[in-house]
Amino acid sequence: MLNFLKRNRQNKTFAALATDMHCHLLPGVDDGSSNLQETVSCLKTLASVGFKKVHFTPHFQANYPNEEEDIKRRFETLKKQLSEKDDGCLPEIGIICGEYRFDPRFVRRPGVDKVLTLPGKRLLCEFSLHFNDYMPVEIFAEYLRLGYKLILAHPERYPYLGIHSQEVEKMKEMGIAFQVNVLSLNGFYGEAAKQKGFDYIKAGMVEYLGTDTHNMRYANALMDTAENKEVQKLMATHTFLNSEL
Repeated sequence: MLNFLKRNRQNKTFAALATDMHCHLLPGVDDGSSNLQETVSCLKTLASVGFKKVHFTPHFQANYPNEEEDIKRRFETLKKQLSEKDDGCLPEIGIICGEYRFDPRFVRRPGVDKVLTLPGKRLLCEFSLHFNDYMPVEIFAEYLRLGYKLILAHPERYPYLGIHSQEVEKMKEMGIAFQVNVLSLNGFYGEAAKQKGFDYIKAGMVEYLGTDTHNMRYANALMDTAENKEVQKLMATHTFLNSEL
């Protein structure tokens, strides 16, 4: 009974963010949501913890070699389906974007391939979570030259990147923004990622937070994170740029 009440209690911890700019809730295209009902349930959870708008960022990488035009068509279908199921508990559905892995096996060429960006020509990118023998400084530089603003997803999750490493210093010198996963701050990915997430934020190196919600396991963890006192304190004392998206 207590667990039921907890799962139905709203805690608007993330209301100041307004926008979730990182999730995998377009059904059936990557390792995220598998069907419409799961997407609806996850979106309702996002709204319950304070998010007013959600942008969708499916994977673009070697394991999920999605094509932009197909993803756009799927998103339009999803929006119609969600409008039919909206009972007033869903957040605003934002735009279709992408999370692009910068990997030599799957590289979108700046100025040639039409990437799906967040508002303001912001491109969400990521590295491999397990190893890194590829730091695409030249590709970063070319995207920046063409007017894109780069956001690196979940830097706290890369075990090979230290907060004071030369790679991190170079990216910040180039003006690359960082987005930490809120679930990292509750230990969802382990203690090392949790500590690095807080360290990046306290060092003033993080411009955005994202949920990176994939399914209801993530959504349930998000409700727990919203009740974490340390996370609540951080949200009350730090400002992020999500509301600009």
